[in-house]
Amino acid sequence: MGVLMSKKQQVEKVQKCTAVVSAFQAGLKDRAVTVKQAEGQVEEGEGHAKTNPDEKNTEDAVQEENDNSASPSTSQQASAPTRDECNVNQEAWSRLRDGKGVEPEDLDKTHQLTPPAFVRPKREPDDDQPIEVDLYKKEEPRSDEMCDVCEVWTADDLYPCRICTRVFHDGCLRELGYLRAEALQEMRDTAHTVTGWSCYYCDNLNLLLTEEEMYSLMETFKQCKIIPESCLVSDELLQYRHFVSKQQFEKDLTDEQEEEVLAQFAALDPEKKGHIEWSDFLYFESLAVLRKFRTENSLVRLLTAKERDTARSVFQGLDLDKDGVITRAECRQAQQSWFEKLKKDSQSCNVSISHVGPICESSPASSGSERSKNDDSRPVTWADFLRESGIYILAARPNSSAMHIRLPL
Repeated sequence: MGVLMSKKQQVEKVQKCTAVVSAFQAGLKDRAVTVKQAEGQVEEGEGHAKTNPDEKNTEDAVQEENDNSASPSTSQQASAPTRDECNVNQEAWSRLRDGKGVEPEDLDKTHQLTPPAFVRPKREPDDDQPIEVDLYKKEEPRSDEMCDVCEVWTADDLYPCRICTRVFHDGCLRELGYLRAEALQEMRDTAHTVTGWSCYYCDNLNLLLTEEEMYSLMETFKQCKIIPESCLVSDELLQYRHFVSKQQFEKDLTDEQEEEVLAQFAALDPEKKGHIEWSDFLYFESLAVLRKFRTENSLVRLLTAKERDTARSVFQGLDLDKDGVITRAECRQAQQSWFEKLKKDSQSCNVSISHVGPICESSPASSGSERSKNDDSRPVTWADFLRESGIYILAARPNSSAMHIRLPL
């Protein structure tokens, strides 16, 4: 199978040749300098041979004293682990700020490719304005032809993302260090199926936050002493929720709300490990920030062409009479369909629910039990459907089996 050389590889090849020529030229200059230094050292050696033995003893004593002072004291050795721990925490906060969630030890430094640069988005002036999306005109975006990592086209063995148009070689992702062995196998099994696979850009919902939104979230984590990239047990999640409730509503959680937090914990821990992964906790909180600070129109603008096409297919499948209107009950049914890919036989629908954002009356999930039956027949247009489903479509992006948002009742 033939492989075409990309522009990036051609540039790198020219740069390598230039580096070899420069090194050769530098070597010639260094050789002349080395010869002169060698001649000077011979003359110096003759001068040192005439020095006094007492001076040599003095120099040995000074050298021994310097060696003793170079060895760390007991107190310095005791403080070394503390410094190391601080450095680890600083690196974790730095990766959280930059949108990277990879531990340094997880990367293969000897064969590491250049990691992508994550740039956080900025809010545009028209972000909250409605966006017109045609119901009857599919966009059908084509996937890229070259691997997003190595920028090489190989005709096959490329795995597409179900959210964006990027494609990847499994070997490039493995060498880059962004996917572990089990995640790579999941990609190979699902990327070419109806379920699909989300690349490391689309899988990380935290990358949708702006710098200001991320700063607000990081400050809350710091005040609650939440360490990035660490797992959380149920007590830590309860403590975090109590802090957020005091910060926003100036009151503690009620017993009912504590039960809701435990339900959230169960939803984020579908495999019953007794703790929730950092990525699931971060995605959950990122959705809460989006729900709190973004309007529905702004969320629609975050959807990709592939996601809009999928929403069209779902809406048209429910709109049997083709009048561009469905009922509220059908709308909720469609919103639940975004999470069908995550359901497993061992996963109960009763516990796989959680709220998006802080528990409050304005939450779309908290008022579900009070929904009247008359509301089920209320008409919903295509524009309304897309606005109300935006948060559910985004919440279905991660490959994780955890449920990051409560399903509509």
